[in-house]
Amino acid sequence: MNRIRVTILAHSPLTVISDGARTCWGSQDKSDSVEEYDCVDGSYLGKTLGTKDLALINRVGNEFKHASILEHCNISFFIDGISRACLQECSRHRMASLSVKSTRYTLKELKSEEAFTAYTDMDDQEYYPNGYERAAKYIVLTPDPKVNRMSILALDNLRDLLNEGISNDLCKYALPESYRTQLTWTINIRSLQNFLSLRTAPAALPEIQLLAKLIFEALPPQTQSIVHHCVYKKA
Repeated sequence: MNRIRVTILAHSPLTVISDGARTCWGSQDKSDSVEEYDCVDGSYLGKTLGTKDLALINRVGNEFKHASILEHCNISFFIDGISRACLQECSRHRMASLSVKSTRYTLKELKSEEAFTAYTDMDDQEYYPNGYERAAKYIVLTPDPKVNRMSILALDNLRDLLNEGISNDLCKYALPESYRTQLTWTINIRSLQNFLSLRTAPAALPEIQLLAKLIFEALPPQTQSIVHHCVYKKA
């Protein structure tokens, strides 16, 4: 059950990369990117990347490995629905900025939710009606029912702590790693390439493999063309 959502909030123009590359050789006059102006008030709208400049980015940044030019372009994503276990792995990519949903302020969502019912048999739907669906709102479920059972029980225990009036700051120590969160994540293209190369590989956590796939799919086509070689492809 995939509840992860990835949305691009902001994307630096790719022309900042080609401009950076052309600055090194003083070849700005060879750029084929086109400056755009508003047809009504004449205000400057930015540049549209040309095919020569896109080829330059791939040649210099990817083939020649002068990857520092890729650091000029930043992309900000809104990521919703990943687990805190996945978030922890995202935080290991230190050349990125994260603004994460605060459990201090948001655990009240769980406190006000209809009580979860503890259960003993995952297959006993009469004893635990709609258990998966209700729990999946708050935790990431795995292919293993035993892991899911423990996660849901932890969620139920956490709700009990909240209802006893214990502060959110203390209750969050009882959060299961499967607990869902959301964040705004900003990363430059060089670091994004590193993220994709590591996190689309088969050895990566399956959840972060899915996240990396969704991040790549959210990218505009020209940006995909700069990073696509970093996405793992089966032999």
